[in-house]
Amino acid sequence: MEKGKLIFVTGGVRSGKSSYAESMAVAWSKQLASNLHYVACGVPSDQEMTERIARHQESRENALVSWETWECPYHLQDLANHFSKQDILLLDCVTTLLNNYLFACRIEKPEQALDYILTDIASLQEAAAGLIVVSNEVTQGILDEESLTKNYQYILGNVHQKIVEHADAAYLIENGIPIRKKGAMACKGL
Repeated sequence: MEKGKLIFVTGGVRSGKSSYAESMAVAWSKQLASNLHYVACGVPSDQEMTERIARHQESRENALVSWETWECPYHLQDLANHFSKQDILLLDCVTTLLNNYLFACRIEKPEQALDYILTDIASLQEAAAGLIVVSNEVTQGILDEESLTKNYQYILGNVHQKIVEHADAAYLIENGIPIRKKGAMACKGL
């Protein structure tokens, strides 16, 4: 089966990356007359995360387009059989997915966490017409000396490199401005 297109969108916290990815997904789905699916990995672990999840859900519910939301904290490959080549998927986000594998699933080996995430992404990409993957840029600058954080940065940096290696396009969002780092525009007008 032919894989769908893969677009990677990353940026710092509150950079506008999710909004940009959502706009891109909407435009892409209109261009292809496809269905929109939102694969959300967030887990309401504290008050702030609960509020963020609620804001994202409300935003999609009030959108002018129809999103079908799939809330899945890990093992996203299990969702793949629910999608078809008539679907555009938005995965938000890789950093949360990595957190879930490390802490909820208690994955200790970096290679195992990397394999799980790449398998998840490849499965979704193969199932759909297109997949937009959102992540946070937490690996820029100096590596943290605390071993847990250093391990997290190591895994995430490697995950990002592997995703971009296979992506058709990659964007870095800074202050709400998309900077294309790889590939052609995902769809006309973006």
